[in-house]
Amino acid sequence: MSETTTLENLKGAMEGTAAPEANAAPAEPKLDKFGRAYATGKRKDAVARVWIKPGSGRISINGRELERYFARPVLRMILNQPLVVTARENQYDITATVTGGGLSGQAGAIRHGLSKALTYFEPALRGALKKEGFLTRDSRTVERKKYGKAKARRSFQFSKR
Repeated sequence: MSETTTLENLKGAMEGTAAPEANAAPAEPKLDKFGRAYATGKRKDAVARVWIKPGSGRISINGRELERYFARPVLRMILNQPLVVTARENQYDITATVTGGGLSGQAGAIRHGLSKALTYFEPALRGALKKEGFLTRDSRTVERKKYGKAKARRSFQFSKR
């Protein structure tokens, strides 16, 4: 009988306490002294540093405007996806510096960094961005070349004679 009463006491004690996240206030924005949110995004070999601040929707990448840096519409669409999902087009000025990789990897890196920066600026957007998969770092990279192989997996051409 004593064992059941201690279990009931435990159950009553657990019902009285709630998880700390449930009754905590919403997360505070992480901003620097200039009122900007900063995040780093990565994709393949590209690394992007992204700053966002409230503005008219100007996007600058490595000192150039978006249309000059990413000439292909598909790359611009990839970059704008987090803003479209959260309905925040033309509300933030975005400044990004990106190095490494090709244009496709750089666009993915900026998208990743922009998504993280949006969650730092407005923590309430995290659910929508996470649902779309924009906060997950795409870890697929080029496989390294192995010795005794022509490429990563391709063997040298077989010669019978």
